[in-house]
Amino acid sequence: MSGHKPAVEIIAEAGVNHNGSLDLACRLVEAAAHAGADTIKFQTFKAAALVTRAARKAAYQARETRESGSQFDMLTRLELSDHAHRELMALCAARGIRFLSSAFDPHSLAFLLDELALPVIKFGSGELGNAPLLYQAARSGRRIILSSGMAPLGDIERALGVLALGYSGQGGERPRRSDFEHAWADPAQRQGLGGKVVLLHCTSQYPTPYDAVNLRAMDTLRAAFGLPVGYSDHTRGTTISEAAVARGAVIIEKHLTLDCQMEGPDHSASLEPDKFACMVANIRAIEAALGDGIKVPSPCELDTSDVAKKSLVALQPIAAGEGFSADNLGVKRPGTGVSPMAYWEYLERTARRAYEADDLIDE
Repeated sequence: MSGHKPAVEIIAEAGVNHNGSLDLACRLVEAAAHAGADTIKFQTFKAAALVTRAARKAAYQARETRESGSQFDMLTRLELSDHAHRELMALCAARGIRFLSSAFDPHSLAFLLDELALPVIKFGSGELGNAPLLYQAARSGRRIILSSGMAPLGDIERALGVLALGYSGQGGERPRRSDFEHAWADPAQRQGLGGKVVLLHCTSQYPTPYDAVNLRAMDTLRAAFGLPVGYSDHTRGTTISEAAVARGAVIIEKHLTLDCQMEGPDHSASLEPDKFACMVANIRAIEAALGDGIKVPSPCELDTSDVAKKSLVALQPIAAGEGFSADNLGVKRPGTGVSPMAYWEYLERTARRAYEADDLIDE
């Protein structure tokens, strides 16, 4: 693998798979670090600021939690306290894995920015249209990872316009939609997204059917917005994450759980630690296999090259001064002599010395 290409960042999405337990969250950190993930991501929210009390669950949430209560009830049980966040950050530092979290409301975002001083903020697909939250994050100058599930290109463009204005520092306290549109139309402000924003392609269904993945959309995002693109994987297994790396993903985000049979909204679409570790190993192998794209012989091929390629050889004894002909000149292994590409040129020449059958032509 070329030393100039940065490694794919592998994010273990703990999400809410801690089921509201700090102890379980800590065990997820340990598992993610042991599996070789670069980053572990949690979710930071206050249920009362995130969802109305009457909001229904998504079908998959109702199915996986095995109850019919509201989103509010479910999310209230899944909140992590400020203290828990600090404990998890400290554990991540001790285990050599980066701490990341998704923000879902202004207070939680401010906590991540100001109290925890995170250098990167993740936003889930549901926040793509949440202009106040995106603008708050961009004005901080922090880097942003933005998922794009459920969104056509127009919605993503509008979100990037919000971020472009926020990063530019030109928007003030009460920007209008037209300000975001102008920011996106301004090449200088669009360029301000470079080095700041990574887009994640994803499909917001848990688990995602293979025929709904559409990995080619990664190419579309890259071409449309000129930003690095990763993949947030909600399929079962590891195949699609690995395929996304081969297609150029710079980030892979995949849910991690200690037990897929646990009750909770995301466990069944997650990987258990041993499978997560297998995915990490496979991704690193794919990275090594991708190389730098320059088609030249690999150093490890040189010995095989001598053995497998062919050279011009004498098919029968050839006397000095005798002309080379189709009867006495042929092509055999090894490849350490004259290239067969010169075969027809030699048919116009005479031998400078005598050759025995199977001698390599060396003139």
